Amino acid sequence: MTGARGGIGQALCQRLRDSGLPVAAVGRGGDGLLGVPADLHIAADTTTPEGAALAIAACREAFGHVPTHLAHCVGSTLIAPLHRTRPEQYREVLRINLDSAFFMLGAWVEALRTAGVPGTAVFASSVVSRIGVANHEAIAAAKGGVEALVRSAAATYAAAGLRINAVAPGMTDTPMTAGMLKLDAMRAAADKQYPLGGVQQAGEVADVMAWLLGPQSSRLTGQVIAVDGGFTQIRPLVK
Repeated sequence: MTGARGGIGQALCQRLRDSGLPVAAVGRGGDGLLGVPADLHIAADTTTPEGAALAIAACREAFGHVPTHLAHCVGSTLIAPLHRTRPEQYREVLRINLDSAFFMLGAWVEALRTAGVPGTAVFASSVVSRIGVANHEAIAAAKGGVEALVRSAAATYAAAGLRINAVAPGMTDTPMTAGMLKLDAMRAAADKQYPLGGVQQAGEVADVMAWLLGPQSSRLTGQVIAVDGGFTQIRPLVK
């Protein structure tokens, strides 16, 4: 479980543990990682190939086998129009969101191919990669890359028994969005924009990710499921 310190990551760790799976929580370290509900805590920077390989190796050493399940929730956001996005901001968004997904998936795939065992992975995208949302150009580009990576890798490794999917959450009440959602106007706007109303909770996204990691979704691969209260597919009835 990478990006385990985030709101969705912590909720997913808890759900996976509740289902009986041993969970290794991966993050950049610090006291926040130790508070994540997991059987193992690994400090690793998965935005680098070395960090991703370290995370896989630590799991194998602790549990005695390669991790057959991967949940990748590493992410950041940037709300700024293109003309106000500095090159270093753009590259940082790509590093955190796309580089981490690419390197972590690569390390996981290599470990499972070497061991000759099947596995399933789920990644976190965003609704802004699926429908145009103003002032999200950098993060939309990064998450769009994550979705393309998921589809291509799912095709490449299906014959090896690897399933790779993603979720694309809408506005979710997590520490990442706390700054925006502290404004009553933002919560009211979300209530009007999302057909099912309100702002969803991290656990609601984690439930879908846990399902994608489980046997109930055994016929799904290369899919991106929008967990967004209908935001990307239907228009709310404005009253």
